[in-house]
Amino acid sequence: MSEQSGLSAPVPAGPPPGRHLRRSKGRRALQAAAFALSAMLLAAAAFAAVQVFRLQSNVETQPLNLGADQEDKLPVDLSTDPVQILILGSDTRTGNSGEFIGGEDLSSGSGNSDVMLLVNLSADRSSVSVVSLPRDVLVPLPSCEDPETGEPSPAMDLGQLNTALNSGGPGCTVAAVNELTGLTVDHFMNADFNAVKELSKAVGGVEVCVTEPVEDEYSGLSLPAGTSEVEGDQALAFLRTRHGFGDGGDEGRIRAQQSFMASLARKVQEEGTLTNLPRLYSIAETLTKNLTVDEGLSQVTEILKLADRVKNVDLSDIAFVTLPTIPWDQDPNRLVLDPAPAEELFAALREDRSLTGPEPTASASPGAGTAPASPPASPAAPASPEVPAIDPASVPLLVVNGTDNPDRAAELQQILRGEGYTLANTLQSTEIPSTQVLYGPGYEAAAAELGARFGIADVQLVPSAAVTGIELSVGADFASGSKVAAAGLDNGLKGQTAEQATCQAASGL
Repeated sequence: MSEQSGLSAPVPAGPPPGRHLRRSKGRRALQAAAFALSAMLLAAAAFAAVQVFRLQSNVETQPLNLGADQEDKLPVDLSTDPVQILILGSDTRTGNSGEFIGGEDLSSGSGNSDVMLLVNLSADRSSVSVVSLPRDVLVPLPSCEDPETGEPSPAMDLGQLNTALNSGGPGCTVAAVNELTGLTVDHFMNADFNAVKELSKAVGGVEVCVTEPVEDEYSGLSLPAGTSEVEGDQALAFLRTRHGFGDGGDEGRIRAQQSFMASLARKVQEEGTLTNLPRLYSIAETLTKNLTVDEGLSQVTEILKLADRVKNVDLSDIAFVTLPTIPWDQDPNRLVLDPAPAEELFAALREDRSLTGPEPTASASPGAGTAPASPPASPAAPASPEVPAIDPASVPLLVVNGTDNPDRAAELQQILRGEGYTLANTLQSTEIPSTQVLYGPGYEAAAAELGARFGIADVQLVPSAAVTGIELSVGADFASGSKVAAAGLDNGLKGQTAEQATCQAASGL
């Protein structure tokens, strides 16, 4: 009976045939999807590895520090530490297809530094400071051993900073900047002409602004009045021209470079370039093909960390400033440090303080591990003579309307004439984004007074050999009201933030 019971025990019912089939198909589909996903991830990883390897093969390196009496700094963490990078633009003709009249053909060798930028990335990722070092500034130059020949260059008590590059390469400029500032620069990037051309193409052009048409036969720069997108040879010409802007000197050239970099920062941030991997790799490829870097920055992954470092910095916290200098008493065409403000700037950099706050250069004790700078002895700035009160009635003043409000020039003319500027006249012109005061020789004080009257930032007070008296060029930021809305740096330094759009004035030379 027990056997019979066992034979007749109920058999558990299985799932209906159709449901079992669907489960099998579902499992096979999941397996296929997992396999496809794994294959895609492997392919992506392989692609990334190939990309990094390909980019890595582009990188050229040179020693970081060639100073005989200096020791290399311990490596910094590009993700967490404050980082100083010296960016150099060589004046070699490598990659240059445009006509640049004057100077020898430097198609080989290091050449001189056409552009020198000292960049500080703050440890907390909240700010970026970019200091333009004028190429005509005279500083102590250390002895540097040429890495190829082993020959040392002579030390100099006072030599032109941009010539250090020719004493063995970028490492000699790094040694000179270390001695000058009391910093220990972490990395350098040395670019040739081609780097600017190709980078401007990779980002799809950079918007620049000029108040009048520019035709500069020396650099080849050709721009209409107003805003234009420049790339390739025109981008290079915009950055290199000395005759096209301001008074034809290095100050106008540096101002144009800072304006270009601010515009580039706005474009990169607005378009999310630093978070777009395909575009980021395209830019990285452009850079690695056209840059020489130090050994510590030779890994492409390290270069990409820099993009991550700056991608979320607010544009108002990116400062472009110029090293404070005064004319050399023995040659007005050369510059030396303006000692007090220069040391205050160096102290802010050593202490990793932002340059965009109200008092970024206030004196403070150097941070741990830093050494106070010992700037070279420079002649004291001559005492300013008493400036007589300005008679508005004696100032030739032209109000140029670059806004979309056709009545704006007349409105401001009425205000100015009511305040005694009886010579104020008006002119309608091409629309421009920002307001500036252009002034001719002898009208600097009058320009400063007019700028203060309308709240115009110091960076927008521009000397121009093409102007007689003063020209108030009114942009979109002053289309109404009694004060310009855009604020500039509030720290006594010459420069601007990346948030500010600035226009260049033609030199008329």
